[in-house]
Formats: sequence, C-alpha cells, structure tokens
Amino acid sequence: MNKILYAILGAVLLSACADTFTETYSIKGSSSVSLLDGSKLYLKVTKDSTLANFDSCDVVHGVFGFTGRYDTTKMAYLFMDDQSLMPVVIENGNISIAISKATQKASGTPLNDELYDYLDKHMQLMNRHEELSHREAQMFLDGYDEKAIYEQLAAEAAELPRLKDSLETQFIISNFDNVLGPYAFRMLTADYQYPMLTPQIEEIMSKATTKFRNDFYVSEYYRAAREIMARMKGEISENQ
Repeated sequence: MNKILYAILGAVLLSACADTFTETYSIKGSSSVSLLDGSKLYLKVTKDSTLANFDSCDVVHGVFGFTGRYDTTKMAYLFMDDQSLMPVVIENGNISIAISKATQKASGTPLNDELYDYLDKHMQLMNRHEELSHREAQMFLDGYDEKAIYEQLAAEAAELPRLKDSLETQFIISNFDNVLGPYAFRMLTADYQYPMLTPQIEEIMSKATTKFRNDFYVSEYYRAAREIMARMKGEISENQ
C-alpha cells in the first residue's frame, strides 16, 4: 500500500512541476564575428540581484541555438563567458538573433521586436548627440565664432535630452506590466553614482502599476533613493 501511495504522490509532484513550465521558446542565432566561433554562449536571467545561468549552447560555424520550456516570460542576457553581448526576451515563439561587429539584434516575437525598436531609437538619439559634438568642433576649425556656433547648435542640444527623456519615460510606462518596463528602468538608472529621485523617475513612479513597483530592482532602487533623499533633506535642515 505504501508503495502505491508513494508512486501516486511522485506522479502528482512530477505533474505539478511539469505544469509550471507551460511555454516553449526557440532561439536560432547567426554570427559573423569570428571571435564567437567555437565559443560557448550562455543565456542568463536575473534572480533578485544576481545573474544565473538559464541555458547554454556552442557556436558552430557561426550558428547557434537554444530551445526549452519556461514558466513565465523572462528578460535574459546573452553572454560569451563573462562578457555580456545583448539582451533578449525569453518568450513563446521563434526568436532570431543576428550578431555582427556593427549590430546585435533579437527579433521574431512581440517583446523582442518592441525592445529592439526602442534600442534603435535610443541609439539614434545618442548618435545625434555625438554628431553635435563633432559639428561643434568642425565649426571651430572652420572659423565660426562662438556666438554663431551657439546660435546654430543650442536649440538642438537642448531638445535632444528632452527627446531622450520622453522616449525612455513613455517606453517604461507603456511596458509597466511586462519585463521590458523594469529592464528599461534598470538601463535608465545604471549610470547613476547612487540611487536618486530625478524628475523623470518621480514621474515614472507616480504612474507606476503595482506589478512594476513590486519588481525587485525597481522596489530596491526606489526604497534606497527615498532613504538617500530623506537623509540629504535632514542634513540640509540641520545645516540651516
């Protein structure tokens, strides 16, 4: 009797475990970068504050692939050893990855298409900012005086940060309840020396959904930023 009960219990547990992995993903990739050929690639996902291996494969003659099952849509990162190559969303469907010296792109599924459309637009704005610096230097070399350079470039230089903030904010807000929102928020805050509450972040958090607020990174960042802000205000009050 005990053997029968154990067998039934084991079957139930196996069934429960299997049911948690209800979706499948398929990633097919190609690379024209010779350095990747023969290397091992890893898909890593964030678990709380650390990265953990999720899947791995070898690159053979510029071709690689991942297939498997998963429980929920995940934001993942493609690594070669310890070097991060690009983000990719693990979601249902056939995902294509193309890697060259100039670009890295994941496509073929809704969230990956949306992510890389955003990253392309973000990069275009960053490139326009770089171009302004080159144009300014070239105008100096061409003999323009400082006032003429300022008049020609100032308006565009002021507009680019506004466009960048708007792009980031609207993308995060429109993706509060999927993995892209927290990912873009992490991108936005990655270069800060410490967690801070900028007007842009205040706007995002004022509109945030419960799911977005409960993301581990978002909640920890916002908690730390508010604590730092409170301490700074306390120090200012004491000094006044």
